[in-house]
Amino acid sequence: MPLHKTITVNPTTKVLIWKIEESFETLSEGIELTPHCTRRVMGMKSNIHQRGFMSIRHLLALEGYTDFDLFYDENGKPHLIDGKHISITHSFQFSAIIISDFEIGIDIEKQRPKILKIAHKFTPLEFYQNIKEDDLLMRKLTIVWCAKESLYKSFAVKGISFIQNIYVEDFQFEDLETTAWVAHDNKEEVYQVWFTEFDGFTCAYSLIEKKDV
Repeated sequence: MPLHKTITVNPTTKVLIWKIEESFETLSEGIELTPHCTRRVMGMKSNIHQRGFMSIRHLLALEGYTDFDLFYDENGKPHLIDGKHISITHSFQFSAIIISDFEIGIDIEKQRPKILKIAHKFTPLEFYQNIKEDDLLMRKLTIVWCAKESLYKSFAVKGISFIQNIYVEDFQFEDLETTAWVAHDNKEEVYQVWFTEFDGFTCAYSLIEKKDV
């Protein structure tokens, strides 16, 4: 069972990362899908997407859930029937989930040079003028992208702009965490964001800051 990593963020928040090495057929063994998800996975044209989909169900099983415990709202945001919060991600040979008592988000991305060409679409480039090495810049921009994607998934409001509505505070690689916030219309939320790098991939996950009652 290629469970790559488990991260306990706090007593009620856990991240599970899967390295996808099995075939679709192997991943399908012992997993029962809802009729909707059966049609969905069989309609996928990409084998890696099918395998990613099934690996998520194995991660759910590790936490005691089945496909029947998972549902999506009108914005496509996943939920668990017991009221726990969940976020899901998949990129090439890795997939991950985060489960918590509080609003959360997660994203995994492969570190690729193409992010240098699209960075201006999701973050102000003047923040990174002091980074002269393309490899370091690629890594940092991938962290920022993952962080913003995780926030986008958590905030789950249509019309959010990565560059206008989501801000990630600058950080050093060794920090492994930062603060971020999302502001849209009259709603604003502050998040703690953590990130990790492995095997040429970046994973970032965010947890909403609890408000004082």
